Amino acid sequence: MVAQAQRWVVLKFGGTSVSRRNRWDTIGRIAAKRMAEENARVLVVVSALSGVTNELLAIGNGDDIAGRVAALVDRHRSFCVELDLDPDAVLGERLAALQALAGDPRTATRPLDWQAEVLAQGELLSSTIGAAYLRTQGHDFGWCDARDWLEAVALPNQSEWAARLAVNCRRDADAGFGGRFAAQPTAMLLSQGFIARHADGGTAVLGRGGSDTSAACFGALLGAARVEIWTDVPGMFSANPREVPDARLLARLDYAEAQEIATTGAKVLHPRSIGPCREARVPMAILDTERPDLPGTRIDASAETVPGVKAISRRDGIVLVSMESIGMWQQVGFLADIFERFRRHGLSVDLIGSSETNVTISLDPSENLVTGNVLEALAADLAEVCRVKVIVPCSAITLVGRGMRSLLHRLSDIWATFGQERVHLISQSSNDLNLTFVIDEADAAGLLPQLHAELIRSGAMPVRAAGVFGPSWRELEVGRAQRRASWWVGRRGQLLARAAEGTPRYVYDLETVREHARVLTGTDAIDRCYFAIKANPHPAILRTLVTEGFGLECVSLGEIEHVFANVPGLSPQRVLFTPSFAPRHEYEAAFGHGVTVTVDNVEALQRWPEVFRGRTVWLRLDLGRGEGHHAKVKTGGVAAKFGLPLARVDAFLDAARAIDLRIGGLHAHLGSGIDDARHWHDVYAQLACLADRIGTVESIDIGGGLPVPYTPESPLFDVALWRSGLEAIKADYPRYRLVVEPGRYLVAEAGVLLLSVTQVVDKDGVRRIGADAGMNALMRPSVYDAYHGIHNLSRLGDEDTLEYDVVGPICESGDVLGFGRPLPAATAEGDVLLVADTGAYGMVMANTYNLRALPAEDVIE
Repeated sequence: MVAQAQRWVVLKFGGTSVSRRNRWDTIGRIAAKRMAEENARVLVVVSALSGVTNELLAIGNGDDIAGRVAALVDRHRSFCVELDLDPDAVLGERLAALQALAGDPRTATRPLDWQAEVLAQGELLSSTIGAAYLRTQGHDFGWCDARDWLEAVALPNQSEWAARLAVNCRRDADAGFGGRFAAQPTAMLLSQGFIARHADGGTAVLGRGGSDTSAACFGALLGAARVEIWTDVPGMFSANPREVPDARLLARLDYAEAQEIATTGAKVLHPRSIGPCREARVPMAILDTERPDLPGTRIDASAETVPGVKAISRRDGIVLVSMESIGMWQQVGFLADIFERFRRHGLSVDLIGSSETNVTISLDPSENLVTGNVLEALAADLAEVCRVKVIVPCSAITLVGRGMRSLLHRLSDIWATFGQERVHLISQSSNDLNLTFVIDEADAAGLLPQLHAELIRSGAMPVRAAGVFGPSWRELEVGRAQRRASWWVGRRGQLLARAAEGTPRYVYDLETVREHARVLTGTDAIDRCYFAIKANPHPAILRTLVTEGFGLECVSLGEIEHVFANVPGLSPQRVLFTPSFAPRHEYEAAFGHGVTVTVDNVEALQRWPEVFRGRTVWLRLDLGRGEGHHAKVKTGGVAAKFGLPLARVDAFLDAARAIDLRIGGLHAHLGSGIDDARHWHDVYAQLACLADRIGTVESIDIGGGLPVPYTPESPLFDVALWRSGLEAIKADYPRYRLVVEPGRYLVAEAGVLLLSVTQVVDKDGVRRIGADAGMNALMRPSVYDAYHGIHNLSRLGDEDTLEYDVVGPICESGDVLGFGRPLPAATAEGDVLLVADTGAYGMVMANTYNLRALPAEDVIE
């Protein structure tokens, strides 16, 4: 007999993990490895074969009982044959029990105890097959009936249905439990999830996700070293990875956060399974059966509690019940009366919102038997005391993380996004761990990827906390995108030599500019590319891009004069003027230069008719929405100053006809850093439809705004998808010239900012590295909360690092280039810092605040 002093490791495997022979081989290897490496005894808890529980539920509902039972018998016998097992010897008694239930007189009324026995058969069959197969593979496995060990407990106000088909199990073991369980003669045991013993001695089931909960209860009762939930994904993620490919693996969580994430929609772990382990302080792990070497998600009491949103989840099928009565204001007992009626119908309330005359609650169908009959009966009951409105179907979108109240200022983009939808209910949890928005289910489609990206961009989701967040689903599934090393890594010596000539200093690599230009011109769909020179008007960059076939887009008369002065022989036809609230004389001068002029309001035509009479212009439109990486770069929608609203197009056309003004192009640019490659396809389609109505349009300008991967976790922009979208829509509207006008994408990664370290200071545990320039040289971090990589070029490759805030010498609290950056611990005065990806909106926004000199600029080939 195995010594009782050995601790148990509990391993749970779900339906997909027990439905194929190779998966059972994996189960055997994992169990044997745990036993050998940890000197532990192993309990394996299994679900039914994939899809079997659904068939048993149909049988329990009386749907073709005989036919479904026959099919299940055939399936399990076939699986035995696949495993080289004798079906009669292994499953004879089990299959006979299933067939007996099909012929039981109780099928006429289908009482709950009979349904529970039917539902239990899936796990009994799979565990019996598995134990037999593992023994044939040389593993010392025994089999035990979970109903001998897990005891269902009755809860107050529990419905009869829940007391039999969605039970909870006792978690407090008596003094002899561990000894009795350890008395099993084999080193490893295999048992069932989902089932327990009812108080009457019969069978009870734990409901959906019951196998996770069974494993957790076993772990708690045994005081196990660990409970491992083996499934078909590598762990718990910051969002549903099949909906959000950039969702990040949650490497480590505490029990409370894991509970909230599971409760609010994550399917990988049932929420009821965390409580038993949490109370018994038994660590949990979520691991991938196909890839057992991946670290997965660890859940325990010692996890690092980093403030921030850890996950965003979505639950569909939510039912909202709105109850309104003018008589509820300060009426004693009104809410008690209302909730008594929910209890009467066996319904558990999830979210609650209230006002003077209305109470709205949500019902989660995963925790309630929410059928049409139940809702009709509830509504009739509630109608006696209030007016009732049932709103279905809804989706609950929940942000989960510690310190939600302290994060509200970082959620401006989230609030703005939900502001575009009809929000029925907003609920913040009292434990400050979640914030939930309930909207129509139809409006929730496609929303999660956008919200997840906004959380990362705003810093509300601290994905660079390595102890909490792991790689993205995309990286795990297709491998980390192989980014070529940044150009400056191979130019380190050259850059250090330039820094020796003086800092702060911008340095631009022209070959990187050329490479990005050729990426965009690699499709026949685009007829003309303009470079938005406001991103970086350095003469060498302008000449390089013109040589690559680009035109130049200007937003001021100064920029127009600059391009003609620095690009000899430039044709006016290759210059686009797109001003915003410019004075009259700039329009006049632009027409004088012969460049293409864009107008974005009707008032200019009405007030300055002689400036525009007989001219041809492009019309910039506001399509009613803005997009981008930050609120301050969204250039569409009512809050943005750019573009003519669609509602005023007819007024513009009337004013244009009055002065013989011809519209030769339509233009829309909705923001910067847009990571949805389909965006430009949609803009072109919308503009093309309008162009058809106008009749004189020849060109459609879909703007720029392509994203740059500033942060380490940013995915590379899918240029192939972007191109294919443009090619497809251009094929639908071939009569228009397609124009794009990128800026940042062409030059951001081509530039670096070199700084010199002035001081290294520790203030009450916050370490800061001072540099000889800050927000005076690079405004983006202080204006847009922008991230730029910061590296110690003098000590590149030094792996002994500490976290530092990198600050400048400007007399402003916002003079911070980066927070918590890992930089060499030996960083000292005189070291050269390199701030990466600063080729766009760097030098152009530099200033002499505090009377500090502007940075120098260099170009290298």
